[in-house]
Amino acid sequence: MNQFTHLNEHGQANMVDVSDKQNTQRIAIAGGTVKMNINTLNMIQEGEHKKGDVINIARIAGIQAAKQCSSLIPLCHPLMLTKIDVQCKIDSANSCINIEAMCKLSGQTGVEMEALTAVSIAALTIYDMCKAVDKRMIIEDIKLLKKSGGKSGDFSYD
Repeated sequence: MNQFTHLNEHGQANMVDVSDKQNTQRIAIAGGTVKMNINTLNMIQEGEHKKGDVINIARIAGIQAAKQCSSLIPLCHPLMLTKIDVQCKIDSANSCINIEAMCKLSGQTGVEMEALTAVSIAALTIYDMCKAVDKRMIIEDIKLLKKSGGKSGDFSYD
C-alpha cells in the first residue's frame, strides 16, 4: 500500500523534506479549456472587449500564479522556476480557449502544481474578464499533460 508523502508518522499534514533529493531538470505541462458563447469568443479574438486584451492578461495571470503556487497551496515548496510559458489559443470551431502552461526548473521537487495553478488562474482570469457578457462559460479538463525529471520519471497523459 502506498503511503501519502505529505503525512508524518502521526497522520498530520507536513511539507515533505526534499533536502536529500538530487537536483534534476524538471518540466511539467498542464492544460485546460474555457468554453464560451461564440459571440464572446469573437469579441476576444477581435480585441473588442472593454476590459482589454483578455488573452494577454490571462497569460500574465497564469505566469504570476505559477510563481505564487507555494503561497496558495499549503504544502507546496517555494521554487526557483527558470521558465514559465503560458499559451492561450482560440479554437473557433469548438468555441473555446485552450490554455497550456509549461513550468521548468532544476531542483529537488517537481513543478506539476505550478503548471496546474498557472492553467487554473489563467482560466479564472478569462472567466472574470468575460463574466459580464457570458455567465455560461465552462472551465474544464484541467489536467497534467506531461512531466519529466525526478525520481518518479516521465509521465504523459496520452
